[in-house]
Amino acid sequence: MSSSPPRPLRADAQRNRERLIAAGRTVFAQGSEAATLEDVARAAGVGIGTLYRHFPTREALVDAIYASQLDEVTSCVPGLLRTYPADRALRAWMDRYAMFVEAKRGILGTLRSGWAAGTIATPDTRARITAAIGEFLAAGAEQEVLRSDLPAEDVTVALVGVFMSTTTIGSPDQAGRLLDLLVAGLRP
Repeated sequence: MSSSPPRPLRADAQRNRERLIAAGRTVFAQGSEAATLEDVARAAGVGIGTLYRHFPTREALVDAIYASQLDEVTSCVPGLLRTYPADRALRAWMDRYAMFVEAKRGILGTLRSGWAAGTIATPDTRARITAAIGEFLAAGAEQEVLRSDLPAEDVTVALVGVFMSTTTIGSPDQAGRLLDLLVAGLRP
C-alpha cells in the first residue's frame, strides 16, 4: 500500500495557517499559559473553525509554532556568516537564540505535556542547535577568530547554562554579558 504525500494547501488556506502560527507566537509570547485558542483565532482575524481545521488541538498549534521558531533560529546561520566574521556572527546568533528561548516561555507547559504524552514529537532541537554552533565554530577556526579545539556540544551546554541561570533570577543584561563572556572564551 502506497501512501501519497499530503496535498499542498490552497493559497488562502496556507495564508490562514501562517497567520495562525504568527498570531499564536504573539499571543503565547506574552508568557501566559492561560491564553486560549480563541485568543489566537481572534488575533489572526479568523474564526475558531478555521483554527481547528489547521490545528485540531492546542498541542498541534504549539508544535507548529515551536517548529517554525526552531527553523528560523537554525536557518539564519548562513546569512549571518556571510554578513559578519564568524565570532561576531555567533554572538549575533546567540541573541536570536535567546529570543527563541524567551518565546518558549508561554508554550513550555504545553510542550512538556505534549512531549510526555507523545502528542508532540520530541524535537531534535539540541542536535540542530549544536549543528548550527558547529557551523560557526568551523567558519571561525578557518577565519582564525574562534578556537578549533572545542566541541560544539560544549558550547551548546554552556548556552543552556546561561539561559537556565538567568531566566528566573538574572536579567537580560546579565544574559548578554554572559554571552559576551562565552564568545570571548571561544576566541583563540
